[in-house]
Amino acid sequence: MRLRKLAIEIVQTVALTILAFYLLQTFVAQPFRVEQGSMRQTLEPGQYVLADKLTAALTGYHRGDIVIFHPPSTWPADSSGTPYIKRVIGLPGETIDIADGIVSIDGVPVDEPYVYRDGGGDGAGETGHWVLGPSEILVFGDHRSNSSDSRAYGPVPTASVIGRAILRYFPVNLLTIITPPIYRQAAP
Repeated sequence: MRLRKLAIEIVQTVALTILAFYLLQTFVAQPFRVEQGSMRQTLEPGQYVLADKLTAALTGYHRGDIVIFHPPSTWPADSSGTPYIKRVIGLPGETIDIADGIVSIDGVPVDEPYVYRDGGGDGAGETGHWVLGPSEILVFGDHRSNSSDSRAYGPVPTASVIGRAILRYFPVNLLTIITPPIYRQAAP
């Protein structure tokens, strides 16, 4: 009798643990491995981040957030189905322009200190213009010369976003809470 009661308790504990894990990963937070080099040097391939799924759904996205998303059908498909990870540059309703690699939002240039420029290309000659709809964001990689992003493939629907990266947890010596930068607007 005691053995049977113990077995039932073990089964209940395992079932509740699996249920809790499933609910947490589906609705609250999910781990992701960085696969591409497009976020260099902010995030490197092989590092792991934790994506917050809950607060972004409640508060929306902010400029500078690093988001994990399923690429829209207009983007090149990855045969492995690996989600993309990029930085939010443009928010719903904004007009974003690039002229010679300088990003302007609603006509005001912004400072982007996280952009990795040592990998080649300074943005000279790069141009672009986007007007975002009410449920679209514009995302760029920090390593601009090595990133397939909105500059080539257009905006990302917010419904495609899985979550916002909030913590780099591996490798452990680089454990970091990920916060968006404070943007200084350059003089027009």
